Amino acid sequence: MANITLFAQIIRLIPREIIQRLVKKHGTDKHAKGFNSWSHLVTMIFSQFSGSVSLRQISEGLQSATGNLNHLGLSRAPSKSNISYQNANRTSQFFEDVFYALFQYLGQHGSLKQMKKRLKAKVCLIDSTLMSLCLEMYDWALYTHTKGAVKMHTVLDFETLLPEFVCISNGKGADNTIAKKLHFARDTIVVADRIYSDTELLNHWDSTGVVFIVRGRDNIQFESIRERDLPDTTSQEILIDEEVRLTGVETASKYPKKIRRIGIYNVQGGYTIDLYTNDFKHAASTIATLYRSRWKIEIFFRNLKQNLHIKSFLGTSQNAVEIQIWTALITILLLQYLKRIAKHPWCLSNLTASLRLNTFTKIDLFQWINEPFSPPPDEPEIA
Repeated sequence: MANITLFAQIIRLIPREIIQRLVKKHGTDKHAKGFNSWSHLVTMIFSQFSGSVSLRQISEGLQSATGNLNHLGLSRAPSKSNISYQNANRTSQFFEDVFYALFQYLGQHGSLKQMKKRLKAKVCLIDSTLMSLCLEMYDWALYTHTKGAVKMHTVLDFETLLPEFVCISNGKGADNTIAKKLHFARDTIVVADRIYSDTELLNHWDSTGVVFIVRGRDNIQFESIRERDLPDTTSQEILIDEEVRLTGVETASKYPKKIRRIGIYNVQGGYTIDLYTNDFKHAASTIATLYRSRWKIEIFFRNLKQNLHIKSFLGTSQNAVEIQIWTALITILLLQYLKRIAKHPWCLSNLTASLRLNTFTKIDLFQWINEPFSPPPDEPEIA
């Protein structure tokens, strides 16, 4: 048994010196009124771990742990009005920087890496996901004339399956526009769906030394330059591997170089897709395998939405919404870290649910995640 709760032990994974440095950088403790940046961060992470869906639930949940608040670095439980005020006024940039700093800190130990690299190059998966909002309440979150939405543009690291870049915009934020602002290191392999098959974007990536693998749109016009041989060992799903030149009125001028086209048959769906890439080195089967891995970013979005609280929001301002999304990302980062260092084969949803049930249980965290269902040792008999 331990003297502090499971939740307090998880919070202690966050180095206080990192938070203090970021507080000084952003000046987020000015006019804090007794509710400083650390208290705010812990409160919002608690809302994710506990599954609280309202400010009242957060406040009363922390009030119920009166004797354990000092272990969290809190002097008292915040009120509903205090949480609401700070969500609206404390900059979300602070929480964004906390996520990236914690990602780097935990990643230094190699504990976040779960996939063996088959390629020497860095692989990134890029996509976005929408979270619907009521336009009347969130008038800044423009999407359509009748609906509001916030969009999370994400670059997922293929090794850790965690986001190394996130940009939050309203629902009208175009994916290819955001992608043009990203900087990838030379020789990075970017895998994306058809929404990123913008020839101007592809030309930008190619000119900066980035390798792309993108699903093409159905109406792309091209002419074949030469057909590449398919080895006998090639998977039967590869239909064609050829070098082509785009011939569309706009596409030809935006991407005048040759490009590789790989036709793939999806056995489960019974349809074919075309992949376009500037990678002329790797086998067609390798490129097809990399594109299939793109679904891992969809799994990440599903885990985020199913296990954490980002389908509804605690405040209506853009700053409050962004704070809630960033604290959800911080929480899933901590959960994935625990999942990957644990000896027990946790499913992320089971780990989240078990921690939610044992938030204020006093037991050793690392012993518990390794052997969650082992009975506690017998207490010695008193003579």
